[in-house]
Amino acid sequence: MTWTIRVTVFLLCLGLTSVMGSSVAAAGSAGAVYTATNAPDGNVVMVFDRAADGALTSAGTFATGGLGTGSGLGNQGGVLLTENERWLIVVNAASDDVTVFAVESNGLVQVDTSPSRGRRPISVAVHGNLVYILNAGGAVGAADNITGFRLEDGRLEPLAGSTRPLSGSATGPAEVAFRPDGRVLVVTEKTTDTIDTYTVGSDDLASGPNVFSSAHPTPFGFAFGKRDEVFVSEAGGGADASAVSSYLVADDGSLEVITPAAATTETAACWVVVTPDGRFAYTSNTGSGSISGYRVAFDGELTLLDSDGRTGVTGAGSSPIDMALSRDGRFLYTLNSGSGTIAAFSVRANGSLSPRRSLSGLPAGSNGLAAR
Repeated sequence: MTWTIRVTVFLLCLGLTSVMGSSVAAAGSAGAVYTATNAPDGNVVMVFDRAADGALTSAGTFATGGLGTGSGLGNQGGVLLTENERWLIVVNAASDDVTVFAVESNGLVQVDTSPSRGRRPISVAVHGNLVYILNAGGAVGAADNITGFRLEDGRLEPLAGSTRPLSGSATGPAEVAFRPDGRVLVVTEKTTDTIDTYTVGSDDLASGPNVFSSAHPTPFGFAFGKRDEVFVSEAGGGADASAVSSYLVADDGSLEVITPAAATTETAACWVVVTPDGRFAYTSNTGSGSISGYRVAFDGELTLLDSDGRTGVTGAGSSPIDMALSRDGRFLYTLNSGSGTIAAFSVRANGSLSPRRSLSGLPAGSNGLAAR
């Protein structure tokens, strides 16, 4: 891939991308959706109540106490709910810290803002009370790393000896996440076209990295399936040439390719989600204003749902970035950096997507999406 094409793809995924407010959750709301403004004058979490039909309504704003960058972070996982949905963790990339909120019936309560033990935190991984933060320090003259914390009553306690490097000091990392059993961590590196893995010991310390070549250029976002598979978007390859690959993640951190580079036929596939039942995976195509859906076989093999790669459409110039599924898997949401909207879709039994009413008015630079 030429340098010009690589820079163009990076820009599509990267750039297209106060006082605590009050909120009262709508009576009978089925859940909520969260995103962050990523504003340089004060990062703020915006909360939206989710109705039973998937519709979103504003439910308040909550200051993190940290600072955003005001522009795309090239990441997935910057706003993350813990598995028990008790805590919401948000990165503050410009102030090098991370905020933890308690999730309450009437909104959010800020509990802690802690240094990320690196520069430019962009992604959060959680398993039980173990948290690892991905710091993209290479983007600001420092070094990329992951570092661990224990989450104790909403406060992040640094885990001594947990900081680990990536494959290099400036790798353009995108995401960190645990394999569902917590025994392996995975990190994607966009600049180096590699995927790192770390094994996690009984002391919660990560060992690694083990470095693997991506099946297609520019590995970006990813999500895990039901049987230790990981599904990785690959933004590179040029116009209409991005893809998603699936891998089996072994206990020793090794990766075995299942499906190499299943084409989206679209441009700049960047973020990935998998339905709770593991049957379908979706990637947002930032350069095409679309969502590509895949059927996931029992062995993790991927098959494109629609031959044109357009299972869902967010609109020309919408630049969909982050995605999130409701906890029951019935609704899919995309954060659209080009149009300042959150698009909503119903997820049908066959994996097809039915558009719902979108929500507008989000500030430029908004980053991260989580749903319950």
